[in-house]
Amino acid sequence: MDPNQSLGENYANPKTCFFHVVFKAAALAFYILSALFFDSFVIVFVVTVVLAALDFWVVKNVSGRILVGLRWWNEINDQGESIWKFECLDQESLARMNKKDSWLFWWTLYLTAAAWIFLGIFSLIRFQADYLLVVGVCLSLSIANIIGFTKCRKDAKKQLQAFASQTIASRFTSTMQSAFSVV
Repeated sequence: MDPNQSLGENYANPKTCFFHVVFKAAALAFYILSALFFDSFVIVFVVTVVLAALDFWVVKNVSGRILVGLRWWNEINDQGESIWKFECLDQESLARMNKKDSWLFWWTLYLTAAAWIFLGIFSLIRFQADYLLVVGVCLSLSIANIIGFTKCRKDAKKQLQAFASQTIASRFTSTMQSAFSVV
């Protein structure tokens, strides 16, 4: 075995992975540890929500594109209807996405929401309605990304299936035409 070869696949985008995780961890850590350092609910609310908002933006606009090749956004049309928009890399590029990057992206997305749910239950048990508000805002941002990227991934899978079906049908048709043109 080559000594320069590492065991397993490495992260293709370590900086993006770092920032994908750092804002999630910072928001959770600040929220959890803030009781030790601050008596002011306003400071806890503002800093935690700003960190969660930074995480939302980084995931939605940067790490989603780089780590899994997906991007989503939601628009309101003139009739007031919500329209989901999805963007994904071409099928060949999606197939080349780093599996470790993808794994980190999806697991941290879901684990962060689970952590906020746990903290919300803890706030309910301790009868801290004000801290439940912080958790609610942070959980809403996490769930928005989960819903957006899950819908985007389903849309990308539909595109992949349509592309595969079209390619297979095209190949079948050209094979049949060439077989009958020989006759």
